[in-house]
Amino acid sequence: MKILVIHGPNLNMLGKREKSIYGEKTLGEIDALLKKEAQALNVEVVTFQSNHEGALIDFIQEQGDSAQGIIINPGALTHYGFSLLDALGDSKLPVIEVHLSDIYHREEWRAKSVIAPIAEERIIGSGWRGYITALQVLASKLNAEA
Repeated sequence: MKILVIHGPNLNMLGKREKSIYGEKTLGEIDALLKKEAQALNVEVVTFQSNHEGALIDFIQEQGDSAQGIIINPGALTHYGFSLLDALGDSKLPVIEVHLSDIYHREEWRAKSVIAPIAEERIIGSGWRGYITALQVLASKLNAEA
C-alpha cells in the first residue's frame, strides 16, 4: 500500500521558521519519522514538497494512479489552492488534511480551507505528530477496506 505525503509552500523551512508556531523539527526529520512509522504499519510512504502549486499538482497526477491515499499539508494553498483541490479530487483517493498549527486560533483568513470539502479527515494543531496520526488513520482505513 502506497501513501503520498505532500507538503506545500514554506514547509521546507520547518525547524527554521517561526518555531513557536511550527515547532523545532525540520521537514527531513518529519519525513524520517513518517517513514519509520510507515515501516511499522507495513505501508510505503512517498513524500514530496514544493513551493509551487503546479509541481504539487504534477506530483499528484504522476503518482496518484499507483497510490491508495494522500496526506497533505497544503500550507498557504489551503486558503486559495483551487487547482490543487481539483487535482486532489480528480485523484479519487482518500485525502487527509494536516496542519501543524491550530489554524482556528490564528489569523481569521487561515481558518478557511478550500481543501476541507474533499478531506475525509482533518488533523489540526497537533504539530508534527499530526502527520503520524494521519498516517495511522489512513493506513487503518485502507487496511479495513482491503
